[in-house]
Amino acid sequence: MDVKQIRKEFPVTKKYTYLDNAGIGPLSRRAVSYMNEFIEDMGRHGGINEERWVKDIDETRSLAGQLLNASAAEIAFTKNTSEGISFVANGLDWTMGDNVVITNVEFPANVYPWMNLRERGVKIKYVWEDKRGRIPFADIEKAVDSRTKVVSISFVEFSSGFRNDLRRIGRLCRDRDVVFVVDAIQGLGALSLDVGKAGIDFLSADGHKWLLSPEGVGIFYAREGSMERLVVREVGWASVVNKEDYLDYDFVLRPDASRFECGSPNTLGIYGLKGSLELILEVGIQEIEKWVLELTDHLVSGLEERGYRVFSSRKGGEKSGIVSFRSERHNTALVHDCLIRQGIIVSLREGRVRAAPHFYNTHKEIDALLKHLP
Repeated sequence: MDVKQIRKEFPVTKKYTYLDNAGIGPLSRRAVSYMNEFIEDMGRHGGINEERWVKDIDETRSLAGQLLNASAAEIAFTKNTSEGISFVANGLDWTMGDNVVITNVEFPANVYPWMNLRERGVKIKYVWEDKRGRIPFADIEKAVDSRTKVVSISFVEFSSGFRNDLRRIGRLCRDRDVVFVVDAIQGLGALSLDVGKAGIDFLSADGHKWLLSPEGVGIFYAREGSMERLVVREVGWASVVNKEDYLDYDFVLRPDASRFECGSPNTLGIYGLKGSLELILEVGIQEIEKWVLELTDHLVSGLEERGYRVFSSRKGGEKSGIVSFRSERHNTALVHDCLIRQGIIVSLREGRVRAAPHFYNTHKEIDALLKHLP
């Protein structure tokens, strides 16, 4: 992987040591170019070239499917992660006393849609993070009972960086006839994921983190065999098969995941996503994962040498692009602010500093972070 060449795609690297891809990832030159071309086209020609936009949107849908090893027919575009999870929460047929299994450290996008079902008698069962920042599979297995309808869990937990074993959880869900939902925002674009092999029924991920795309555009995956389990609660003119026969009110939903796209798409955002997906697929998601894990291994080694406590699991299969750490001697906010003043962009989450390098980052940048630690 030619990291030097890749860095030319990311202007952010000229000014910052940008290690906050778990917060907001920067746009590549290609993504910006595609978006600018669309803006210029619309400014000069209005909607004359709409057919080309539709073609490019379909191509982006195929690219998203390729990243997930899914078909384009199983992909819908959303506004964000919450919207995709809400499609599932609001679309399933619930019975009083059903429950949903999640963790106690999920980002709210994967909590509130399930909480919103309380008036329908749906309960939430929490699996607790242990003291080492891990989610033991045995605890997930124990939480699933005869009334569990859904297990909804993050690919990677946003604060700790713990990577859940999706294949193992997927097998559990298949064996128990439980719907498997994944919030993939903290892994998709940095780590390889095969939705078929993982047995995922539904997946949602916003584009603005590891997918290096604009805010306001996301990916929703609905497995072909699971899609019909959802009632489409949010419908519009674009949800139906003959959507351009405007006065023929034939309410027949589209046969694929595009049924969840109820109106005009965020075409500008999708153009940005198209550029990012092209770049990620050209480099190769396996190569990206290998590089990201190499960078985080290097960071963890340096942190431990300097006496910092790493909270993120670094076991094989559990580590990700997120490294969460704190000092035993210095205030965490002070450590964070010290790095920010040096142009080293990281986050604060749950009383820890969170660093998240991507495939455009380098060992030299990791060394810069380590050098400027108090």
